[in-house]
Amino acid sequence: MLRCRGLIVFFAAIGWAGAIRATTLAEAQDLYQTKRYAEARTAFEQVLVAEPGNAEAAYCLGTLALMRDDPPDAVRWLEKAATLVPDSSPYARTLGDAYGLSAGKAGLFSKFGFAQKCLAAYERSVALDPKSISARYSLFAFYRQVPAIAGGGLDKARTQALEIKKLDLVRGTLALAELSFAEKKYDEAFASLEDLRRQHPEALDADYQIGRVAVASGARLDVGEAALREYLGHTPRDDQPPLWAAHWRLGQIMEKRGDPGRARVEYEAALKLNPTQPQLIDALQKLPPPSVGR
Repeated sequence: MLRCRGLIVFFAAIGWAGAIRATTLAEAQDLYQTKRYAEARTAFEQVLVAEPGNAEAAYCLGTLALMRDDPPDAVRWLEKAATLVPDSSPYARTLGDAYGLSAGKAGLFSKFGFAQKCLAAYERSVALDPKSISARYSLFAFYRQVPAIAGGGLDKARTQALEIKKLDLVRGTLALAELSFAEKKYDEAFASLEDLRRQHPEALDADYQIGRVAVASGARLDVGEAALREYLGHTPRDDQPPLWAAHWRLGQIMEKRGDPGRARVEYEAALKLNPTQPQLIDALQKLPPPSVGR
């Protein structure tokens, strides 16, 4: 009996050793690219056990933490990556994202500190690569969303939007339209977005934003609906609004038209794509119950 137990321990040890074998960075990245995120997380952790100074593995672990909405883990890994490679603009920008997420979840007294760290990281990212549209857009978004007392402000945001426009006409125009939206200059936003679509039909982000402006203003709902349906006909990139959001905006347009039945159809379509989104659940619950017999 003791000999059998020894064999069991021996073979278990072999299996355990195989399970924790050192994974290469390339293998871990392949798991990440194929969206096997739980396995990728374990693989990147194994890489760091073997290579504690592997900045790319730390960066990827921080990115995975952002994806699962885990600010402490994101900050821990992204600070490590940024320390290992201090001249990386993408590392600095993503660290800013982690600080921004932390600020959103922090208590009142910690919120300001995280916001300042977020701003510093974004500013460093732009300083390291002034031609990076992603870096400038992150800084633009900070300025647009954060009050002046915490380092933000629409004037600063406009400066960044104009710099982005020098680098990329489409992205810059979209950023300027966002500012018009923030200032409730809806006619100005409509004009900019529609002009962008005429000149650049491939700029499908403009379709989504036209729908968003229609919802906020309550005006030109037909135009907003047509634009959103056009947007739903393509597969968005990771940096574009997701399709569930387009269905959500369509549902809001139907509500503004006094058509809860069609609004329900759009909200349910959105929930199929994103079943846990609180905004969708709340919107659906607020609709009157469907008529019996329909």
